[in-house]
Amino acid sequence: MIQRFIELGEGYSDIYELIEIAKSNKNRISHLMALHTTINHKDVTSLVVVLHPAEEGKFQPLYICREGIPNPVITPNKRYSLFADAAEELGHTIIKLSVKPSTIFAEKELYYQQLIGILRLNHYIPVLN
Repeated sequence: MIQRFIELGEGYSDIYELIEIAKSNKNRISHLMALHTTINHKDVTSLVVVLHPAEEGKFQPLYICREGIPNPVITPNKRYSLFADAAEELGHTIIKLSVKPSTIFAEKELYYQQLIGILRLNHYIPVLN
């Protein structure tokens, strides 16, 4: 199985696309997640829609708006509220995790590999067989 993050952007206008992906794939949603971190003394959040793997091809997408939304615990904001409203409408609870920022990794791909490892260890996505 291939598990891959698909970055839509940093959560500005692309937050609407992330929500639309969740709504149009409501039967495939595995988890909705908020990944909290700190970059340059700013508390930010990445929002993630994790879908179940496709039957054919065994590809599991993790759609993400990376580190562009203020952490809603520190700074309540409309973009996070839209995601929370969609989660409620879809009958899901947002899973919240604290993670390292992508800026400490030499490449974005290394950051995503680290996140996939965390999600596997916490049984949010399946391990590879």
